Amino acid sequence: MKMLEINDVHTHYGDAHVLHGISLDVEEGYTTTILGRNGMGKTTTIRSIIGLTPPRRGSVRFKGREITNLQPHQIARLGIGLVAQGRHIFPSLSVKENLSVAARSRGKTGDWSLGRVYSLFPILKERANLKGNLLSGGEQQMLNIGRALMTNPQLLLMDEPSEGLAPLIIKEIEHVITELKREGLSILLAEQNLRLGLSMADYVYILDRGRIVYESVPEELENNEEIKAKYLGVTS
Repeated sequence: MKMLEINDVHTHYGDAHVLHGISLDVEEGYTTTILGRNGMGKTTTIRSIIGLTPPRRGSVRFKGREITNLQPHQIARLGIGLVAQGRHIFPSLSVKENLSVAARSRGKTGDWSLGRVYSLFPILKERANLKGNLLSGGEQQMLNIGRALMTNPQLLLMDEPSEGLAPLIIKEIEHVITELKREGLSILLAEQNLRLGLSMADYVYILDRGRIVYESVPEELENNEEIKAKYLGVTS
């Protein structure tokens, strides 16, 4: 089953036409990666899905249901979680409060809880009573991911989760995404980090200036030096 279907989406910021008819899918239980350099439309794609910047044209469907004109809180309640770029945690709330405020049970065995998030990120348990603004950048990103998981999503949108993080923390984020994949969570990952994006992906799209310019399984992109150089600025 297709967890997410985006068809011919056009999104604007005021008079600026940012997304030019993009179409992509996320299959249930798979990780789809959107790659691209900064400013190419990755974040706008995520915002278009979750309703923060609704498309002017096109269709976004979640599990077969049209969600294009729904409000962000309505979309979230359907089962879409967001790991936002820039983290956007509540700085004056403690780690525990940040997690608890997002809690939403779907009445299933294995629902995400404080205990499960703490098992995934032991450092958050140690910092449970610390305010969000006192955490390191890496810890804030862990809290950002943990808070999204507390909504018990069926589809997780991850917008540049490695941005601004040290290599050691990126490795930890990679481990976490691998665990979520193993559990069968559907993920749409927007990334500039080619290595992370490819290593996590079941399928890859490249965005350039608001258009899908390439798509393939990750192995094909890994071996396509021309495409990587042209659209991602990567040379061997």
